[in-house]
Formats: sequence, structure tokens, C-alpha cells
Amino acid sequence: MKDLTEGHVGGNILKFAAPMLVGNIFQQTYNIVDSIIVGQVLGKEALAAVGASFPIIFALISFVIGIASGGTIVVSQYFGAKDYKRVRRAIDTLYIFIFFASIVIMTIGISFSDEIFRLTKLPSEVIPQATAYLNTFLLGTVLLFGFNGTCAILRGLGDSITPLVFLIIASISNIGFDILFVKYLGLGIKGAAWATILSHGGAFITAVMYLNKTHKIVQLKLRELVFDWDIFWKSVRIGVPSGFQQTFVSFGMIALFRIVNSFGTNVVAAYSVAGRIDNLAMLPAMTFGQALSTFVGQNMGANKPSRVRSGLLATLGMSSLFSITITTIVILSRFPLMKLFTKDIDVIGTGVEYLVIVSSSYIVFSTMFSINGVLRGAGDTIIPMFITLFSLWVIRIPIAYFLSDRYGEVGVWWAVPIAWFVGALFSFFYYLTGNWKKKVIVKHNDKKFNDRV
Repeated sequence: MKDLTEGHVGGNILKFAAPMLVGNIFQQTYNIVDSIIVGQVLGKEALAAVGASFPIIFALISFVIGIASGGTIVVSQYFGAKDYKRVRRAIDTLYIFIFFASIVIMTIGISFSDEIFRLTKLPSEVIPQATAYLNTFLLGTVLLFGFNGTCAILRGLGDSITPLVFLIIASISNIGFDILFVKYLGLGIKGAAWATILSHGGAFITAVMYLNKTHKIVQLKLRELVFDWDIFWKSVRIGVPSGFQQTFVSFGMIALFRIVNSFGTNVVAAYSVAGRIDNLAMLPAMTFGQALSTFVGQNMGANKPSRVRSGLLATLGMSSLFSITITTIVILSRFPLMKLFTKDIDVIGTGVEYLVIVSSSYIVFSTMFSINGVLRGAGDTIIPMFITLFSLWVIRIPIAYFLSDRYGEVGVWWAVPIAWFVGALFSFFYYLTGNWKKKVIVKHNDKKFNDRV
């Protein structure tokens, strides 16, 4: 655990974010290796099937992710206030919620997977493999949620080292299982899904055993778990806006994929590959935003709002530097990056177009994530939700439809940076209003509290 309410602001955020970034890179690396193995061994149809499954998976888990994020903000604010009893109760409540939610998600997803893919107009030759991958992946929902929930709780307590260790374990074992199941045992696309389930499940069980023996607060002992309704509703109040945001974002991603699907298997495969590279490239911005959210949560809980503004400025500087560097790397190495996944010339050419257009705006994305990190860390998730939904449903999707009719799939790519710019602009103006300062859970009798942020 790390107390982020003392010490150098920028240094604290960087030291806290660095292990998270390394862990996220490992997590994305196994996703990338997964796609490389699937694309090279099973072909572009299987590659498209894996890519088409992820918006569906995100749609199924998005609301739960939102509620869980509210729970971790509650954890970080109680920890900043040194109220360890409620920290323990919040963790117990989050574990119980995650378990029952994962059962519901698994049941719904497996029951309607084939219908969902047909609704998104996925090319018919891709649907059987996409359904097989999704159904197998969902069998491990409880383990996947448990693992990611444990990592999120630890980060809320300021511990980014322990999650890193378990992420590395999960990522390396996932790659090993991928090679074994897909390349050598010939289990096909189901093998890729089983690799994810077994690696994350093993890491989760290992983490629980380790934390139960060594950690004073984060422990998963089934007979001692206590569900606290008051803390749960506080988590819901913060998390529901994020949950709705994640849900409507996931529906938006499906709507965008529906546009992409209409251009055929080559474009779907290219979009899937470029999206993998895109996700890796955006990790620094997302990680700094997450780290800043925990930093803000602890400092607002500790009644030290003056550190929040300094934290935002430091984060903007660091994430912008990373974004410019990554943009340069992606543009210069765009062809070799695409060739890692496939030998198909058409798929490579389409993916390169996407990377050039989208990577040029990574700095805008990093700015938006940093500002939203402040808002969410303070407990204000409603306005960021509306801003995100506006930029997606009012800006990105209509522009994607409009431009794709005139310029083909390239029009869909251009809609991405345009939406990011609008989202960043609105988030910045809302931050300036200062209304987000009133959403803190831990209240302080300090009349000058709002004036010091």
C-alpha cells in the first residue's frame, strides 16, 4: 500500500503509474501475441472472429466494470481518510458483487452469442469461430472478474507493485498456453480462449493465497465476507454513471463494428489488428489517468485538495510526452507492426491507413483521460459520462456513418480523432467550473476546501 497524500506530487504519480503501466503492457502483450498466433496459424477469418468478439465481451461486462470502479474509488477515499474498517467492508462488498454479476453475465452471453453476432452483420464465414471463441471465453468470467477486481482493489490502496507481479504471471502463462493449445495441440480458436481462462484463473487463485497470508486488508475468506449495503449504494452512486457510460460506449463500439463489418472480412481483420496496436499505444495515457484517479481520491479523502491541481499538471506533462513518442514510433513502424499479425496484403494496407490517421491524435486522447482521472477520483462520474456519450453517439458514430458512405472505411477511422477532440474540450471546460469538487464521499468541515483545488 502507498500513501499518495505525502511527498512529491509528480514523483508519486510516476512511481505509482510505472508498475501499472508495465502490468498493462504485459496484459496487452498477451492479447497481441494471442492475435499474432491466431492470425498466423488459423488465418484471417479466425483473426477477425477474435477481434469481433471483444466489443461483445466489453458490452457484457461494461456495467459491472462501472460499478466496480465506483467501489475502488470508495476504497481509495476511505483509505486516504485512514478508515480501515470501512476499507475492509468495501472490499468484501465488491468481491460479493463481482461474483454474482459474473454468473449473470456468463449466462446471458452464452445464451445469445450467435444472435448477437448476426445482429452486428458479422460476415457469415466468421460467425462460427466468433461464437466458439466467445462462448468458451465466457466460461471463465468468474475467474477473470476475480483477478481484475483484486488488482483494481490493490491499486485503490496505492499498491501497484503486487498487481504487476500477478499480471506478469498471467501474461506469460497466457502466451505459453496460446502456443501450446493453438499451435501444437490444434485446439483452434477455442484454445486461445482457454489460454486466457487458465492463465488468469491461475493468477487469481495464486493472488488470493498470497494475499490471505501476507496482506492485512485485502483478503478473500469466503466465510468471513460481509456485504455492507451502505457502502454498496455509495459504490453504486459513483459507479452507475460509469457503468452506463461503459455500457453505452460498448454499444457504440458494436455500432461502429457493424459499420466496419459491412466492408467484409479483410477490413474486419485489419480493424481488429490495428485496434490491438492502438490499445497498446494508448496504455500510457490510460494508465496515467487511472493513477491520477487514485491520487485524487486519496488526497481529496485526506482533505489535501491543493495537491490535485499539481497532480493534473504533472500528469498532463508526462502523458503528453509519452503520447508524442508513441505516435512517432507507430507511424514509422506501421508496416512491420501489421505484418506481425498477417501476411495478407489487403489487410495490411487497410490497417496502416487506420494507424496513420488515429495515432496522430494520441496526445488529445491523453489530455482527455488525464482530466477525467481528476473528475472520477473526486467521485464525479455523471458529467464525464455525458461527455463521453455525447462524443461517441452524437459525434463519432454519426460522422463514421456519414464519412464511410463517401470515403469507405477511411471515414470510420477519421471519426475517432474528431470524437476525442470534442471529448477533451468538454472535459476541460467542465473541470474549470469546479463543480466536481462537491462530489467527494469523505466530507470535511473546511469552508475553504473548494477554494484550494
